Amino acid sequence: MSRIEETIDISRSPEEVFTYMMDPAHMPEWQESAVSARKVTAGPLGVGSRISVKRRLGRREMPMTMEVTEFDPPRSWHFHGVDGPVRGDVQGTIAPLEEGRRSRVTLSVDFESHGIGKVLVPMVVKPQVRKEMPRNEEHLRDLLESGTV
Repeated sequence: MSRIEETIDISRSPEEVFTYMMDPAHMPEWQESAVSARKVTAGPLGVGSRISVKRRLGRREMPMTMEVTEFDPPRSWHFHGVDGPVRGDVQGTIAPLEEGRRSRVTLSVDFESHGIGKVLVPMVVKPQVRKEMPRNEEHLRDLLESGTV
């Protein structure tokens, strides 16, 4: 399957953007489909950490667990789904702009499908994500640039 990729520039430092994005509690604030998210492993977020996320897909809510497979603050991360019929594979990078005063955020998503996921991914999930990702990035930018977070 082909990855979905979106990029946006944000007027905040890479460190500020990374810190906000890597706090699972913030996911529902800037991602439309995220109903809830929380870290389920002990210790600070890093490679091997797991995050439980509940997402709205169409009219259903689906729980899923993501494992951190790459973590290089404040530059990049990679989360991979480990359970459920739809397993996201999310990669992100943050590049500094204007000597670190601004950031270029690139998010890339693909999916593994199992069971009913083989129908859900092409018919529901990918179309929803293609529409949602640009709005999520705009919302992320608006939240971070407003200074309220």
